[in-house]
Amino acid sequence: MADAHSSALKTFIGESGPIQEVSATTQRVARSSATVLLLGETGTGKELIARAIHELSPRHSGPYVRVNCGALSESLLESELFGHVKGAFTSAFENRTGRFEAAHGGTLFLDEINSMSFPLQVKLLRVLQEQEFERVGDTRTISVDTRIVAATNRELLQEVEQGKFREDLYYRLNVLPIFLPPLRERADDLPLLSNHFIQKYAEENERDPLHLQTETLDLMRTYAWPGNVRELENYIERAVVMADSDQFTPELLPPHVRGLAPIRLGISKSRNMETICEELINSGLAEATGETTDLYQQVVSMVERQLISQTMKYCQGVQTRTAAKLGINRNTLHKKIEEYGLSES
Repeated sequence: MADAHSSALKTFIGESGPIQEVSATTQRVARSSATVLLLGETGTGKELIARAIHELSPRHSGPYVRVNCGALSESLLESELFGHVKGAFTSAFENRTGRFEAAHGGTLFLDEINSMSFPLQVKLLRVLQEQEFERVGDTRTISVDTRIVAATNRELLQEVEQGKFREDLYYRLNVLPIFLPPLRERADDLPLLSNHFIQKYAEENERDPLHLQTETLDLMRTYAWPGNVRELENYIERAVVMADSDQFTPELLPPHVRGLAPIRLGISKSRNMETICEELINSGLAEATGETTDLYQQVVSMVERQLISQTMKYCQGVQTRTAAKLGINRNTLHKKIEEYGLSES
């Protein structure tokens, strides 16, 4: 079984404490047939763990089927999950087997489970409780033996409190929860992850592997990685392609990772911006200098200061969390705090 464990989890790179805990928990829960709920930010590797659970389970010889609940409309998702019969709706020209049937004897991975509508949540709850359902447009009940692994990047309890997710379904899904830590909380894994992706994309692009410089790794350690491992992989692929030597220098990282780019607010120098400037001048909050660029910078600075202030309050003054929410480097955040005279506490 040790070989099976290493094979199933080999794509989940890391040796840090949080990752070792995820690995151990994954191996324990895989042995059961209970429902698993994967919790974590986008890009933390939830699908890798879902597949590992399947491969390490007694169902490993059965099918593994994945559905992204957030990528389909309610009607399409219902048909995708439960199937339909010919004539059930306008474009139903023939009978179709749903994903629950397709995953019979195996595992069904439901990603972005929080995106599911209330009516579909009711149907899912029934399948979890009774292991049966009807195809869309049919009255015949179908029984299945399918294990559910669900995933979300949202706080489901908060969704329950806001009336967006059924409480009974939450507790039915949350039998065996596994939390996948964000990359900023496992910075010790950065060298291992980086070299893994360097090797991968060097082979794909027929290039020599890059040598990761200490200065580059130091910058990686201070960046908040809002996109987590997926973001890291993208930047390393770009670096491998763009490098003109065998050194992974800091210049190969995007400016915002190096702390050189400002927060991107999505404000453009358009007629709407001119209107905003005019309103701020009339209110006395901005100074009329005659230069549109100066006005623009005043507005951006005001909005940026407010954005940082509010985000710091939301994150209770924790700079690591604040930087992650804003998608900027911690060093950049510290400079902005000083620049705007904001309290760090």
